[in-house]
Amino acid sequence: MEAVGLRATIGLDAPEILFLVSAFIAPLIAGTVGEKVGYRFGFLAAGLAMVIGLVQFRLTGRYLGGAGLEPQMHGAEKTRNIRLALAGLAILVAAAVAAYFGLIQLTPSGLAWQLLIVMAGIAVVVFGGVLFFGGLDAAEKKRIGVIFVFFVCAALFWAGFEQAGSSLNLFAERFTLRDFAGFEIPASWFQSLNPTFIILLAPVYALLWVWLARRHLEPAAPAKFAFGLIILGLGFAVMIGAAALVAQGRQVWPTWLVCTYLLHTMGELALSPVGLSAMTKLAPRRFVGQMMGMWFMCTALGNAIAGVVAGTFDAGALSAWPGLYTQIVLTTMGSGLVLLVFSKPLRRLMGGLH
Repeated sequence: MEAVGLRATIGLDAPEILFLVSAFIAPLIAGTVGEKVGYRFGFLAAGLAMVIGLVQFRLTGRYLGGAGLEPQMHGAEKTRNIRLALAGLAILVAAAVAAYFGLIQLTPSGLAWQLLIVMAGIAVVVFGGVLFFGGLDAAEKKRIGVIFVFFVCAALFWAGFEQAGSSLNLFAERFTLRDFAGFEIPASWFQSLNPTFIILLAPVYALLWVWLARRHLEPAAPAKFAFGLIILGLGFAVMIGAAALVAQGRQVWPTWLVCTYLLHTMGELALSPVGLSAMTKLAPRRFVGQMMGMWFMCTALGNAIAGVVAGTFDAGALSAWPGLYTQIVLTTMGSGLVLLVFSKPLRRLMGGLH
C-alpha cells in the first residue's frame, strides 16, 4: 500500500526512485573515473558496482517471496525451450568463431546494420505470426495492429532519445564549454540530467494526467505517443542552433544540452509509461508475454537505429551537423504529427481502451 500511495502521489514508486538515483550516480562515478583516470578503470568501476548488486540480490532475495520464480512448465514445453536456447547459443558461437577466423568482417556500422535488420525481421515474423496464425478475432487483430503502430513509433523515439550516449555525448565532450571555477566538468555528467529531470517531472505528469482525467480531457495513448515524438523533435530543434554555432568554430554553453535533455525527458515521460501500459491492455491474454517482449524489442531496435544515425556525425565535418539534426527533427516531429492526425482512428481500433 505504501508503494501504491507513493506512486499515486508523485508518479513513482520506491524501487523506481532508487533506480533513478542509481542512474544519476552512475555517470558521476564511472564517467569521472573513465575520463579522468582511464576508460578501462571506468568500466571496472561499473563492473564492481554490478558485482555488489549481484551480491546484494543473493543476500536479500528471500524477501521477494515468489516474485520472479521460474514458471511451471510441462515436460514437452520445457524441452522445446531448452532446444531453442541451445539453438540460439549455437548460432552465437558459430558467429563468434566465423568472426575470429575472418570469415565475417565486423565493423561498428556494419554490426549496427546487421542487428537492425535481424531485429526488424524478428518483429515482422512475430507480429505476422500472431496476426495471421494466432487464432485472433476481429477486435484482437485490430488491437495487434495498434500495438504494431506503437512499436514502430517507439522505435523511432528511442532512435532519437538514445543519441544521448553517442552523438550528444560527443557534442558535450568536444564542443561544449565545461570549465567551472577551474574544474572541467566531465562530459559524462550530462548523462545524469535525464534521471534528475524524471524525478522532478514525474509528479508533474502524474498530477497533469489525473487533473485532465477528472475533466474527461486526458489524451488517449496514441496522442500521448504523438506528443512524445513531437517533444523529442523539439529537443533536437534546439541542437540545430547549437550545431550552427559550432560549425562557425565556436563552443557553446551547456544550457543548449540541458534544454535538449529536458525536452527529451518530457517526451519520454509522455511516451514510455504509456507504452508499457498499452502493451498489457491491448494484447490478447495469451499473447501478453510476447507483446511485452516486443515492447522491449522496440527499445533494442531503436538503439540499433541510434547507432547507425550516430555514425553519420563526423567530428571532421561540422558543417553537416545542423542538417543531420534537421533530418532527425523532421523524422520525429513528422511521425508525431502523422500519429496525432490518426489518433482518433487508432483509438477506435483500440476498442474502447484508453
